[in-house]
Amino acid sequence: MTGAAPRRTGRLEAIDAGVVFRSGFGGRTAKAALKDATLSIGGDRPTIVAVVGESGSGKTTLTRLLLGFQAPTTGKVAYRGVDLTRMDGAGRRAFRREVQAVFQDPFEVFNPFYRVDHALFTPLKSFRIADDRATALALIERALETVGLRPGETLGRYPHQLSGGQRQRVMIARALLLDPHIILADEPVSMVDASLRSTILQTLLRLKDEAGISLVYVTHDLTTAYQVADSVVVLYAGSVVETGDVEAVIRRPRHPYTRALVDAIPSPDPDVPWDLSATEPTEAGTGLPATGCPFAPRCPRAAVACTAGLPPLAEIDPGRRVRCLFPMEAA
Repeated sequence: MTGAAPRRTGRLEAIDAGVVFRSGFGGRTAKAALKDATLSIGGDRPTIVAVVGESGSGKTTLTRLLLGFQAPTTGKVAYRGVDLTRMDGAGRRAFRREVQAVFQDPFEVFNPFYRVDHALFTPLKSFRIADDRATALALIERALETVGLRPGETLGRYPHQLSGGQRQRVMIARALLLDPHIILADEPVSMVDASLRSTILQTLLRLKDEAGISLVYVTHDLTTAYQVADSVVVLYAGSVVETGDVEAVIRRPRHPYTRALVDAIPSPDPDVPWDLSATEPTEAGTGLPATGCPFAPRCPRAAVACTAGLPPLAEIDPGRRVRCLFPMEAA
């Protein structure tokens, strides 16, 4: 990937999107997995948006919404201004090509009975990108080289014959074959050795800088989010609690949950203890009902007003939004 980044204009948006799952007899039991989520990625300027939060925060549900795997109960998800649920066949086909995904566990994506070549040739055939096998092979070899793999050492092998890092990079190469505008990377380095994480993260950065591809980077790891993202969306219990420039949010968090996440990051100094107490319920929050703000029962700044209803995601600085009645002061 050299030269100026190509212009990619596809924009993917979640607008006040919510998902409610129902269970029990007649669907009497309802659980909100995501509430009023708003996110925009793509367009004229390539960016990386990190979506962060602990397990159960709604990251997977938001990812499924953005990929069109899950229809929203409220709000909408749109690509190029068209609601995903109302796309015609041609629009959905373009969406499937231009919005690609890289998942957490690369081994689950492969069919173990096929060589990895199968996963690479199939999308080219499905979208009729290459007229013949020689053309397809040339595209595959170029994509593999882009992600730092040698075609001669990769093609012809079964998935179990590759390392986790190699399998993950093959999946990134597979996404690149379709010339996407946007890639959703769901925990792409969580199951990769630490020695290979930086390689994959550098590959993601190059996709943005050199190929002009925008990325949604879904992770529970604030450290890697800080390394690669331009902006960040913080999720807690299905609600977006803080959004903004990644430098500002990580360095000067305004929501108490974001502050707790940052405080829980281990120090690189082995003599500094790892304090996990910041993410535990505090005495100030204990005893408040689990209504209104979902973080109220754990929040050191919580008050009775926090239980009256879900606070709005309010803009407190240009480009900075916080869902909190009593946001923390900027450090």
